Amino acid sequence: MALFSSLTPVFIAIICVLIGVIMKKTNGEKEKRDTKSKHPSRPWVDEDLKDGTDHPLEEEEGDEEWQGLEENVAHVPFTGERYSEAEMIKRSQTFYELLNKRRSVRFLSDEPVPREVIDNVIRTAGTSPSGAHTEPWTFVVVQDPDLKHKIREIVEEEEEINYKKRMGDRWVNDLKRLRTNWIKEYLDTAPYLILIFKQVYGQLPNGKKKTHYYNEISVSIACGILLAALQNAGLYTVTSTPLNCGPQLRVLLRRPANEKLLLLLPVGYPKKDATVPALTRKPLEDIMVVM
Repeated sequence: MALFSSLTPVFIAIICVLIGVIMKKTNGEKEKRDTKSKHPSRPWVDEDLKDGTDHPLEEEEGDEEWQGLEENVAHVPFTGERYSEAEMIKRSQTFYELLNKRRSVRFLSDEPVPREVIDNVIRTAGTSPSGAHTEPWTFVVVQDPDLKHKIREIVEEEEEINYKKRMGDRWVNDLKRLRTNWIKEYLDTAPYLILIFKQVYGQLPNGKKKTHYYNEISVSIACGILLAALQNAGLYTVTSTPLNCGPQLRVLLRRPANEKLLLLLPVGYPKKDATVPALTRKPLEDIMVVM
C-alpha cells in the first residue's frame, strides 16, 4: 500500500505528460488542416471588389417581394439576320482580322476624339446581356483635364505601393518584359477616360435594395463588347485595373456606395511614336477544344 502511495505522483505525472502530448499532436493536426483550408494569397484580387457578387444580400434572403421587374414581359416576333455560308465565313474572318489588330496601347495622343463616337461605343456596350436584364453597369466618361489629373495622382500613388509591396515579386517580374510601371502618363494625355463601375445592387422605388444577379460577369461582358466597339471605331486603349483605387475614385467621381470600379480605360489615338511589345497570340488549336 505504501509502495502504491509513493508511485501515485509518478503515475499522475506520466498521465499529464501523455495528455499534453496528445493535445499538442491534435492541435498540430488542426493547424495543418486550417492552413490547407485557407485560400492562397491572391494579390491581384482587389479587396474592394470582394463583395459577394453573386450572392443575394443579407437583407434580401428569403425576401420574395417585388424586384421592380414586370411580371409578364411582352414577347414580340424576332427575325435575325441570315447570311449565306460564304458570307458568314467572310464576315467572321473580316471581324477576326479587325479584332486581331487590337493592342493595349500605353502611348496615347491628346488629339481630340469626336464625342459622338464615345456615345456610340458606350451605347454598344450597353447592348450586353445581363443577369435577369438588370443592366448593372455605369460608364463614367471623364474629359475634364483637372479631373483626369486627379485620377492620375490617385492611381499613381496606389500603383507605386502595388509595385513595391502588394503585387509580389512574381507579378512584378512577369511585368518587366512589358516595361510597365506605376507612371501612367496616358491618364493625362488621353482625350477621354472611361471608368466602368459595376452596380453591386440596385435600388427600388420603395428604397429597398434590388438584387443584381451575376453583376461582375455581366459588366465584364459589357467591357469586352466596349473593347470591340472601340477597335471598330479606330480608337485604342489599355485595360487598366489599378488595385485599391476604387474607393477613392468612386468618391472623387461622386458615385454611390453600390458601385464598385471594375475597369479604367484611357481612350484615344496612338501617338505617332507609340510602341507595343512584340507579342503573339495562342493559335486556335491551343484555345479551342472540339468534342
